[in-house]
Amino acid sequence: MTEPPPWAEDWFDTAARAERGLWRGVEAQHRVATMRLIDSLQDQELLEQLLEASKPPLPRESRGLHYLLATPFRYAPPSPSRFRRPREPGAWYGADEPRTVAAELASWRWRFLLDSDGLVQEQLVTEYTFFQARFAGLELDLTVPPWLSRRNLWRDPRDYAVCHRLAHRVRGDAQLSIAALRYESARREFAACEVVFNAANLSLPAPNAQQTWVCKTTRDLVLFTREREALEFRPA
Repeated sequence: MTEPPPWAEDWFDTAARAERGLWRGVEAQHRVATMRLIDSLQDQELLEQLLEASKPPLPRESRGLHYLLATPFRYAPPSPSRFRRPREPGAWYGADEPRTVAAELASWRWRFLLDSDGLVQEQLVTEYTFFQARFAGLELDLTVPPWLSRRNLWRDPRDYAVCHRLAHRVRGDAQLSIAALRYESARREFAACEVVFNAANLSLPAPNAQQTWVCKTTRDLVLFTREREALEFRPA
């Protein structure tokens, strides 16, 4: 027998249209990696074309979008995320502030290091591009009542079962037409994040706000630095 969900059906009536800027971080080392394999710009272009051809096709609604917006919808990863079960269609995660993006990435980088036997005593240095996209669409806000009464479920640092159940309900019901969920970061208290389920609800303004961050991960801490700014995280 299926356990009843921890929400009431009329809670979905709180969904409202929203427009907001959202920051996201992407690793900025793919071109550095391919440059080690080539000797000319022609080789670089050919290699990029071969890599592109080896990827899964973009969903119809993602075609024509900038790759920073389209890429997450291209894959159905075997590992889960907070609002996506394993092998389910991709989703685009962002946050209101760059600091929140760094906090979320720090948790994943630290977990990756500790789960890698050959790296746990090492340090990883990576470069990220943080960029700001624009979301417009129907949004369900889990940071306000009545959804706020289940705050501990949406923010659980390890158990995503209820989040998966809610996302599956939202994505599977075309009548709801909900394009995104707004939720509180599990890594930075009271900071807002957003998961967007449809690429058509995202745009990339021109000019686009971007920041370059260097991330250093060790078993004890994760450090993000940019110009004269530094953010330090010690994930639990």
